[in-house]
Amino acid sequence: MSNFVDYVKIHCKSGHGGAGSAHLRREKYIPKGGPDGGDGGRGGHIIMKGNGNEWTLLPLRYTRHVKAERGENGGKNQLTGAFGSDIYIEVPVGTIAKNEEGEIIGEILEDGQEIILMHGGKGGLGNEHFKSSTNQTPRYAQPGLPGEEGYIVFELKILADVGLVGFPNAGKSTLLASVSAAKPKIANYAFTTLTPNLGIVDYRNYKSFVMADIPGIIEGAAEGKGLGHRFLRHIERNSILLFLIPADSENHFQEFKILENELKEYNPELLDKDFIISISKSDLLDDELKKEIAAEFPENKQPLFFSGVTGEGLVELKDAIWKQLHG
Repeated sequence: MSNFVDYVKIHCKSGHGGAGSAHLRREKYIPKGGPDGGDGGRGGHIIMKGNGNEWTLLPLRYTRHVKAERGENGGKNQLTGAFGSDIYIEVPVGTIAKNEEGEIIGEILEDGQEIILMHGGKGGLGNEHFKSSTNQTPRYAQPGLPGEEGYIVFELKILADVGLVGFPNAGKSTLLASVSAAKPKIANYAFTTLTPNLGIVDYRNYKSFVMADIPGIIEGAAEGKGLGHRFLRHIERNSILLFLIPADSENHFQEFKILENELKEYNPELLDKDFIISISKSDLLDDELKKEIAAEFPENKQPLFFSGVTGEGLVELKDAIWKQLHG
């Protein structure tokens, strides 16, 4: 089983509110004590909380049900019942929570951020609230209200500075392995990368940025073919996109246009992101072939050449990425 999980569905039930108390005050020297019941405590909330140390929803993989405590009933002396304990569901930064209808409840964008997914039931009112001039000793109180219940869908969208975009075997995993300490699986067949890999890329003067190697795109991904939307939703959260076109492609510019079109079909706003076009595996090319490939592209979309195997062009590539991120 993969150690990366980016989609989890959990049944959640917040706590029932405690009932109000119908207690009447009975003391030796106070013959007409009257109503003395306190309010019930609210039920526990179900709360989503960001955890910067998590990067996958794997800890929630086998969580089927989450239930918060009910609130305690009100007591005598107008004492309010204790609140039910809240339940916290810790998720990585970049997680979105949706209800069963697909509506977004909230999204975690920073460590420690909290979002109430389901509110605990309201505690009932004690009989103290129901006394009046015509009913000075009410013997009833309000019951607590039930908490919210339903399914919550958690979706993780990778947060990274640079997202690698390319067909399977474009050299994305090789690039990530060559510029960071990440150890993605690398092999010469389609979809070697089935789940996203993150790597921290060291830059000059102890600076760094995060690069994400995401499963390869194919034609029709926007319609769900291949890994489809699972791939594309991770692209949404990357600051800039690095298109990788392998040197041995039959038509480099056409391959870029296909990739660009898949992003457009999925979400046109993706094309508003800054991007860099690169030609991977450039150790297969001589200077003449590089000029021919560069001539395929418009002046404003000239590609950078690099090789993750030999290290050729990696310094220039990192410089270009840093400039885009901080220029």
